[in-house]
Amino acid sequence: MSASITVFLIAVPMALGLSLAVGAPLEAGLVAAAVGGIVAGLFGGAPLQVSGPSAGLTVVTAELIQIYGWRTTCAITIGAGLLQILLGTLRVARNALAVSPAIVHGTLAGIGVAIALAQLHIMLGGSPQSSVVANALALPGQLAVIGGAAPLIGALTVAVVLLWPRLPGRAGRTARRIPAALASVVIATAVAAVAAPGLARVDLPSWRSHAFPELPHGPVLALATAVFTVMLVAGLESLLAAVAVDRLAADRAGEPVKPPSPAIGSATAVPPQRSDLDRELCGQGVANTLSGLLGGLPVAGGVVRGSANVRAGAIGRASSVLHGIWVLLAAALLVTVFEWIPLAALAALVMVVGVQMVSFAHIRNVHRHREFPVYAATVAGVIGFGALTGVALGVAVAVVVSLRRLGRTKITVSEQDGRHVVTVRGQLTFLSVPRLTRALGQVPPGADATVELDGSFMDHAAYEAIQTWRGARIAQGGSVAFTGRSGDSIALAGRSDGGIDLPGRPGDATSAPTAAAPHSCCRPWTPWRNHHCHDRPTEPTHGTNTTSTSTSTSLTEAVIATPGSAPDTTRPEGTHRLRSGLSSFQRNTAPLVRDELARLASEGQSPSQLFITCADSRLVTSMITASGPGDLFTVRNVGNLVPLPDALPTGTPSTDAPATPTAPATSGDDSVAAAIEYAVEVLRVESITVCGHSGCGAMQALLRGEPETGPDTPRTPLWRWLRHGLPSLERMASRRHYRSRISGRPAADEVEQLCLTNVVQQLEHLRAHEAVARRLAEGTLQLHGMYFHVGEAQAYLLTEWAGSETGHDEVFDRVGTEEPEPAATRPATCTTAQPTTCATARPATCTTA
Repeated sequence: MSASITVFLIAVPMALGLSLAVGAPLEAGLVAAAVGGIVAGLFGGAPLQVSGPSAGLTVVTAELIQIYGWRTTCAITIGAGLLQILLGTLRVARNALAVSPAIVHGTLAGIGVAIALAQLHIMLGGSPQSSVVANALALPGQLAVIGGAAPLIGALTVAVVLLWPRLPGRAGRTARRIPAALASVVIATAVAAVAAPGLARVDLPSWRSHAFPELPHGPVLALATAVFTVMLVAGLESLLAAVAVDRLAADRAGEPVKPPSPAIGSATAVPPQRSDLDRELCGQGVANTLSGLLGGLPVAGGVVRGSANVRAGAIGRASSVLHGIWVLLAAALLVTVFEWIPLAALAALVMVVGVQMVSFAHIRNVHRHREFPVYAATVAGVIGFGALTGVALGVAVAVVVSLRRLGRTKITVSEQDGRHVVTVRGQLTFLSVPRLTRALGQVPPGADATVELDGSFMDHAAYEAIQTWRGARIAQGGSVAFTGRSGDSIALAGRSDGGIDLPGRPGDATSAPTAAAPHSCCRPWTPWRNHHCHDRPTEPTHGTNTTSTSTSTSLTEAVIATPGSAPDTTRPEGTHRLRSGLSSFQRNTAPLVRDELARLASEGQSPSQLFITCADSRLVTSMITASGPGDLFTVRNVGNLVPLPDALPTGTPSTDAPATPTAPATSGDDSVAAAIEYAVEVLRVESITVCGHSGCGAMQALLRGEPETGPDTPRTPLWRWLRHGLPSLERMASRRHYRSRISGRPAADEVEQLCLTNVVQQLEHLRAHEAVARRLAEGTLQLHGMYFHVGEAQAYLLTEWAGSETGHDEVFDRVGTEEPEPAATRPATCTTAQPTTCATARPATCTTA
């Protein structure tokens, strides 16, 4: 109920403003808002998405109304809806997301510029021109004759929209519960009623004179193009909004939440479901068809409405449907209230929406991935020639950029130990064949040659060129060997589609190293198993798997080891291991990450989260979280402990007592507190994660208890540190708290129970830090608990936790394998042991171990 009212308060002024912006009857926006909420809410595949009049179609709809009139535009909307139903039935929705994000965001940005320029004229008391270019050229003249109350009311509306979410203090937090769009229109209306009673206002005609669609008239090709354009823009906007709302819902589902109020009901027990995009496209088609039949604007899903719905606590499609019902009731009962709203206020509100469609975050993102030419071409095309032409221009530039990248394969020839080496970096396609044949021709006749192929694909033209050269080389008495980047011998094997898979990629069975190849036993994950082919012992040390034994007891042995214990002689010499790993990084990884690290070096770090975890060697944070350089600000210590600020752990003498050999005078740890303060106050991270793990040696040591020592024997640094974990031990034994557990099962043993409890207790310690408490109160920081089961390679997230005072159940939910988002997302980052190819919609940053 509360979520539906919040969205309703946003939707009404937006519906009126968009109707004004396109030149449609003002009630058409209300019809679209009601139909979008009810119909798309019931039949769509995105339960949390809220549909209504489309801001992305503002320019297109305005142009259609100027050319064909309003009633024919309604018929075009019907045709677009039927086409959406057809495409949804054919299940092509997810394929639509394969469009380059640079094109999608460029289209929305171009439309945003057009909206902002047109509404700026209305806000200044004038009338918009017929095109974006004309609006831009007429703007100086409009500014020269500025006057009257309209610009002041518009400026007031813009100021309230921008400043309302930033109101400080307790009163500000209360006021921010009212949507900024509604607050701006209400305040502007009140001021205009007192200071400018003669200002132009909303004029809603009688519903009896409401215009309905008519049979379209005009050139068939032009009408078909119009139908396709409306379908394309509305469909893409809806699908991308559904993906964005899914991501927001998933993020909020991972937050620690308070127990539900009896008046509101439980809103946290069921995790959000991923949207069915094909059903969503069908639902949008039904909504557009019905909206057109009833004389409404085209309908699409919107990120603004959907994100407000999620943040207001919606858990299903009921809030969207109810919001549509509230709009329907308001359209019937509140006509007199709507007619008090100044047109300048609605124009200013829509202008802000248009400006916000030009996202600087998207611009930085496409520039980082070297797709800015595609983005710029799309924006220019939309502004100069319209949405469909802009999309076509963006696609054309994207194809040219892709072909240029395919053709930028680096091919070099060198001589090493009397053998000529031809090195190919990148994909081998027909575009690279001329340079490839020139490079191969530099190898002297009869000489021995090695071709090092470092790529993931070779097309048939390149394959034929290499095989022809190889045959001629062998006929002249020379030898030819093919290797991958690691030096493994490979055999080129063709695929059924004519392409050739190259080695070093997951799942590649046709081009695996030969049995005689060096290091043939290695796989991409072997460095994480802490061994290499050339230094692996021939027999197990104790008749068991030495790898699993050593890794499963590493921290425990460190805790209970006694001085003078014999070293592990099976491990290779440390300097050799270090130098070998560094050489591998410089050879294989540095070329891949150098550009990204150079960018980070120049821009500085801006991590999204602080990650506090154990120092255990089995926890590879970048691997578990699929993160890369610049993503995580990481703090590692024994037991993933967070000492309380300026407080002594249980069992430690107070600072008023003199220091003794067994207890230090102080027990705080400024290093962890300093890292927390730096991350929260300076780096402004958005979240903090405390990550525990199975088989933690620190937790095992706490359960065993501190070894007894003599009165004159000082406590070791390790045990002075572990005393910060005593509150976790007390929490586990206390009856005042529910026992932490994994969803679906209790803890496997006492060690796992303490590992889970320790995560919850350290989150409590985090709340005691002043910087953390302040950010939590502001609502700008989130705390997450995580547990990683090493033996299962399985992550669990703390989804039910409300702090120690409530006694709420502390449950860790299993993280599944579902893809959280398919496209139009932030760049993917993958961490692998060998160079790999990331199958993502955006360019990935691959970091090799």
